[in-house]
Amino acid sequence: QVQLVESGGGLVQTGGSLRLSCAASGDGISNSNMGWFRQAPGKEREFVAAIGWISSITHYADSVKGRFTISRDSAKNIIYLQMDNLKPEDTAVYYCAATQPFGHYSVRSTDYVSWGQGTQVTVSS
Repeated sequence: QVQLVESGGGLVQTGGSLRLSCAASGDGISNSNMGWFRQAPGKEREFVAAIGWISSITHYADSVKGRFTISRDSAKNIIYLQMDNLKPEDTAVYYCAATQPFGHYSVRSTDYVSWGQGTQVTVSS
């Protein structure tokens, strides 16, 4: 069973930075594609960034491209989301997610089978 535990959320002013961490454990996690999603109040969950288990290929939503960076420490099974130049519209609960081992690289939430509990990010104007 895969477990994902996010940390690093908090309150930050516009233009500030935060780094989210996702500690992953469980069978096959090192061979899973990993993603970050977010959900703001009253809105649907949306894709933020993903990193593949092969070659660490990355993909970003247009809204965060150039400001957010996803990375993984394969030795520690930790996935990071470095968020810079934060904006009020980035305010949301951020979730870490994993696909099945050896699964397809995806930006769709339905392709991810394991989810963390989420961490709140609030950006004040």
